[in-house]
Amino acid sequence: MAKLTAAIIGTGFIGPVHVEGLLRAGVHVAGVLGSSPEKSQKAAREMGLAQGYASLEELLADEAVDVVHLTTPNHLHYEQASRALAAGKHVLCEKPLAMNSVESAELVQLAARSGRAAGVNYNIRYYPLCIEAAERVQRGEVGDLFHVAGSYVQDWLFHETDFNWRVLAQEGGELRAMADIGTHWLDLLQYITGRAVEAVCADLHTVYPQRRRPTGGVETFSGKVSAATPVETVKVTTEDYGCVMLRFAGGGRGVLWVSQVTAGRKNCLRYELAGSQESLAWNSESPNELWIGHRDDANQSLVKDPALLSPRARTFANYPGGHNEGFPDSFKQLFRDFYGAIERGDFATAPTFPTFADGHREILLCEAILHSHRQQAWVQVGAT
Repeated sequence: MAKLTAAIIGTGFIGPVHVEGLLRAGVHVAGVLGSSPEKSQKAAREMGLAQGYASLEELLADEAVDVVHLTTPNHLHYEQASRALAAGKHVLCEKPLAMNSVESAELVQLAARSGRAAGVNYNIRYYPLCIEAAERVQRGEVGDLFHVAGSYVQDWLFHETDFNWRVLAQEGGELRAMADIGTHWLDLLQYITGRAVEAVCADLHTVYPQRRRPTGGVETFSGKVSAATPVETVKVTTEDYGCVMLRFAGGGRGVLWVSQVTAGRKNCLRYELAGSQESLAWNSESPNELWIGHRDDANQSLVKDPALLSPRARTFANYPGGHNEGFPDSFKQLFRDFYGAIERGDFATAPTFPTFADGHREILLCEAILHSHRQQAWVQVGAT
C-alpha cells in the first residue's frame, strides 16, 4: 500500500496505535498533529515520523497526504472531518463520528458528495473469529436469530480520582460508557447478525456524580493518580454503567450491559448469540477462540487457524494456528481493508469497512438509548 500516505491528528492513547497499525499495514505515515506545535514535534520524534504539523491548515495543505486519521476528542470530530473531506482527503475517524445525529448526518452527506472514502474505526469487527462468526451467520449455520447477550466492561475509571476528558459531557457527549465502549459491542453484533437494532429500553447510572480531576490532566488508561497530585472536584453527569434491552429488525432480542467501574476487568467484550441451529460465544480477552454450542452434538471450540476459517476470515488472519492475534492486529486489518478499498476505487458502492453511515447509525442508537433512559420506556431508533 505504498501508493497512499496518511497523517494522524491526535497524540493521545489511540493516535500511536493508528501509527503502528498503518506502518504494519504498509502505509506510509507523513506526520502527526497534536494540540500544539510542541506536542506535534514531540509526538513525531517519539513515533519516528518526519513531520510534526504546526496546525490543521498545514496538514490539510500537504499534497502528499491522501488519508487523514482522526484520533482526537469527540467534540472535534465534526469540524476536522468536514475540513479534511473539503480538502480532498479520505478520512478514517475514531468513534463516535460526531457529537449528535445532526452533525453525523451532515458528515454522511459531505462524504458522499466528496467522492472520498470515509470510515469509522470499529476495529473489533476485524478479529478473525468475529469475521468467522459473521460468515457462519451469513451461511445459515446459526439458523434463525433467537437472541444475543453480552457486555463490555473495564475498570480504568473505578476510583473517584480516575479522570479523563471522556467523563465530561461537553467534550465526550452526554453518554459515556455506552458511547465509548457500548457502541463497539453494538456495531459488532449488528455486523455479525446482519440486523440493525430497531428499538431499545435502557437504564443508566452514574456511580460518581463528582470526580476529582488532576489539575494537570491525565491520559486514557494511564493508571491511578498519585496522592500528591493536586486535584479539583468536577461534577459528572455521564454514566459509569448502563444496561439496554434490544429489539432487532426482522426478529431477535438482545441485552447489553457496559461498565467502566468493574474492578479487575481491564478491557473485556463478550457476546453470546443464540440461533435455531447453534450458538456462538466470544471473549475479547481470549480473542483466538470461538465457542460453538450444540444441543444434540458435542460443543466445539474453534481456535484461530487460517486453514480452518472461511475465505473472508482467512484473509484477515495473517499468522498460522497457534500464533495469537489481538488488539493491535485488529487495527492493522481494518486499515488493510480501508486502504485496499481506496486503491481499488470500490469504496462507494459496497464498502466492506465501517462507514460514516455506520457511525451515524450508532449515534442514532445512542440518542435512542439516552431518550429511553430518561423516559424509562422503549424507544424506536431514529424516532427521537
